[in-house]
Amino acid sequence: MEESSKKYISWPVLAMMAFVTVIGFEDIMYNFKNQGMGVITSWIIMMFLYVVPYALMVGQLGSVFNSEGGGLSSWIRGTNGEFLGYFTAWTYWAASIPYVVDSAQSVIVGFGWAFTGSSSFQNNMPNSIFTLLTFIVFIIFIFIQRHLSNSMEILSTIGGFAMFGMTVLFVFMSIVGLIKSGGHMATQPMNIHTLLPKFDLKYLTTIGLLIYAVNGAELVAPFVTQMRKPKVEFPKAMITLALMTTFLTIFGSFSLGIFFDANHLPNDLKMNGDYYAFQALGHQYGVGNVFMYIYAWTSVIYMCALLAVLLDAMTRMLISDTGEKYMPAFLRKKNADGLPINGYILTCTLSGFIMLLGVFLPEMNDIFNWLLNLNGIISPGVTCWIFYAFMRIRKNPEKYPSEYVFIKNDKFGYIAGLLLLVVTAAATLFGVAPQDVPAYSGTWWYELTINFIAIVILIGLGAILPLIRKREVEYGVAFNRKQWSIMIGTTLIAVIAMVWLGGTHLAIKIGLIITIGILAVLLLWLVGRKKPTNVKQES
Repeated sequence: MEESSKKYISWPVLAMMAFVTVIGFEDIMYNFKNQGMGVITSWIIMMFLYVVPYALMVGQLGSVFNSEGGGLSSWIRGTNGEFLGYFTAWTYWAASIPYVVDSAQSVIVGFGWAFTGSSSFQNNMPNSIFTLLTFIVFIIFIFIQRHLSNSMEILSTIGGFAMFGMTVLFVFMSIVGLIKSGGHMATQPMNIHTLLPKFDLKYLTTIGLLIYAVNGAELVAPFVTQMRKPKVEFPKAMITLALMTTFLTIFGSFSLGIFFDANHLPNDLKMNGDYYAFQALGHQYGVGNVFMYIYAWTSVIYMCALLAVLLDAMTRMLISDTGEKYMPAFLRKKNADGLPINGYILTCTLSGFIMLLGVFLPEMNDIFNWLLNLNGIISPGVTCWIFYAFMRIRKNPEKYPSEYVFIKNDKFGYIAGLLLLVVTAAATLFGVAPQDVPAYSGTWWYELTINFIAIVILIGLGAILPLIRKREVEYGVAFNRKQWSIMIGTTLIAVIAMVWLGGTHLAIKIGLIITIGILAVLLLWLVGRKKPTNVKQES
């Protein structure tokens, strides 16, 4: 009776749930800017050699650890112990920081198009004002999410499906318009050579953003055990996901080639390209900016809802998932409403730090592109944990039984996980090289510098927090006020100095940046290693 009354998730529903989390119209636009029409070939390769095995590996991991909720950190904790589980939770959270900053910036860009119908709003805005507005958006959503988080989750789901609908609408109407116009395309010539990417160093630096566009299937892993026949139905759902994603990415990229000359793309295509596309579609059908306005407001609603949910969910996930052993008490502190206020402050602080790194870039468009490309570094890096966890369970299949198994032969399964780990790690490393700016120019070196600073701070802080927690247990408080003041001041001065040097044309700036970094770390170590005095007064 209990079995018959249980509610199951059908494989088509799970496929759609995964699809909404995996791909969006902006993902197609970003990669079209990077690779032009050659991205069509890249999408085909990615879908069958990466997305399908990746999604099926996620399914087995979700099945093995179904009693723990199927989260990424629980997979690593179950295969490698508590500390690595904590560190995975931290890196997954850290990877969300550039994403939420990018979402906040997209809210501002969306409002600009929704109210003005053009890119003039952001084109005339100084970088400092853009950064300030982005930070204000953060503050607003930190305050409102506590009251609207549930409704925002509903809105984000509706917005996600609406965005999917707008993408399908664009593809369908673009191809219908192409047929009506006699096959005229902006991209010329249109032949087999146009569809092949140029496999060079620049291409390798763009793979990370392709992976960033298609990852996210791990979010549906907990639902594997809620299917009636997971062995049969989960592969169906993931193959359907791959087919839908393949269809949308290939035909979406082809549709963009109808309106944009892939050989001469606008410099601000990543920031404004989706609005340009719907504007061009409206003009083709003689309805002006109607499609663009519909898309702009859809994007604003979706991004606002997504931002509110992300800010709340990512902070709660980090604080609740790591427990008392590694997370300092001051970060776990909650107010009367049960909200981790200091956790929110940490999220806002690191988001502000990321925005500060980009404020000295030449244009607002450069800030948007750099932040997006930073996602293409950090997000694939975190995805490496998935393949590492999969390799661990395939190495010890008796210890990790699963109702669903991807590749029955354990050796082949292990090799498949290793290959995807190597590819993803390589994409992460190559992604560190700046894109969208002339190679080895002043801006290129500046972006390279802030890429390293962002990665070191976001990931490195996760290794420091357990040490702070250890001092709390030993002394009652981690540091006294004087120590906190010196360490925070040193960090701020060092970061601002390194960011400023990154924007200069000094021949020795790299050496100076390294020197400042070493001196700052040394001072932090000297101050932080001392036993905090006046513990009773400070606590």
